Amino acid sequence: MAKNPNDVVITGLGIVSCHGVGKNVHEAILSANEAPQPIVDRERFEPYPVHPLPDIDWTEQIPRRGDQRQMENWQRLGVFTAGLALDDAGLKDDAELCGSMDMIVAAGGGERDIAVDTMIVNKAMTRNDRDNVLNEILTTELRPTLFLAQLSNLLAGNISIVHKVTGSSKTFMGEEAAGISALATALERIRAGQTTHALVGGAYNAERQDMLVLYEGVQSLAQGGWQPLWSRADNGGGVITGSASAFLMLESREHAQSRGANIYASITDVDGDRGNRDEGGLEKRLNRLADHVTPGDVEHPLVMSGASGHFDLRDRERKFIEDRWPGATLRGFGGITGHAMEAQFPIGVALAALALQSGAKLPRFDEASEAEMSEPADTAIVTAVGFMHGEGLALLKSE
Repeated sequence: MAKNPNDVVITGLGIVSCHGVGKNVHEAILSANEAPQPIVDRERFEPYPVHPLPDIDWTEQIPRRGDQRQMENWQRLGVFTAGLALDDAGLKDDAELCGSMDMIVAAGGGERDIAVDTMIVNKAMTRNDRDNVLNEILTTELRPTLFLAQLSNLLAGNISIVHKVTGSSKTFMGEEAAGISALATALERIRAGQTTHALVGGAYNAERQDMLVLYEGVQSLAQGGWQPLWSRADNGGGVITGSASAFLMLESREHAQSRGANIYASITDVDGDRGNRDEGGLEKRLNRLADHVTPGDVEHPLVMSGASGHFDLRDRERKFIEDRWPGATLRGFGGITGHAMEAQFPIGVALAALALQSGAKLPRFDEASEAEMSEPADTAIVTAVGFMHGEGLALLKSE
């Protein structure tokens, strides 16, 4: 395929998961002979296992303590990872390019004050005037800044403040689909010549009681000990969440080459959609997305599946992949990082780009259910099937 000046290429990666901080840790996982041992906290939120944050020195990317204090963990994680991507792309200290840089973020809602929530519930159990209880506690106990901190666009705002990324800014909110829309929008803006470089990504803090309650409200969470992604059965709904984040520096090929940037891979296309999944609706939609994103034959791709682990959806997605790309090497990365909601799709794209540039033959993440990888891939497909709704595909090519 001829290379176009407005091809979209990845020139910087920032990634954090339970396994550690930065691209080197994750590239080592992709190049190892065996899958990493799962890092899971089974006790804090029992019976629900969670892949926790690694140890992070926040000052490496957020030097001012005041900035750190006014953020919640999901914001700290996103700002930190965005800084990693800027460093990796060689743009962290380029005031001119940071000043003209677009930013597109996938974010959820802010974190709740669990102590105040608990106080409200406990007092409401002892009184009949529950409306008065709520007003009394909210006016005396709730931090005024909490209302601001819960705004989804505060992640983008803090990236702008800390890293001086001050071009246009857009935030998508809404589970896995937010990550899909963020990447698709950045790609189309660059390809259309509306911008030359954009910082894109998301972050998710899984160590939140309120989010675990929301997941379990629809009976989605796995319970008990950890099980490989494709093999989970019998315990709960199959989803093990993970605290993780990924940010990507996307550039037009011409812009990247003009400054001598390292190119991990090109992103040929990204597409997403949502709708009813009954009566084969999921499979029809995925095939329609694949027709758009991967026209023609794609031989022996690496498929980085963002499957959440939810039983029915996981198995339907796997069958679609095997039917659509019978020679594909399948890897369910959520089995080793946990499911990261809005950040899930950016994490998959980051891991796919690392795999393509490194030429790694990825180990099996689920030894009982994934085949050996016989040779390095030059094409990668990243999938996202939201645990409730929203589907997306991306196609990456090695350089």
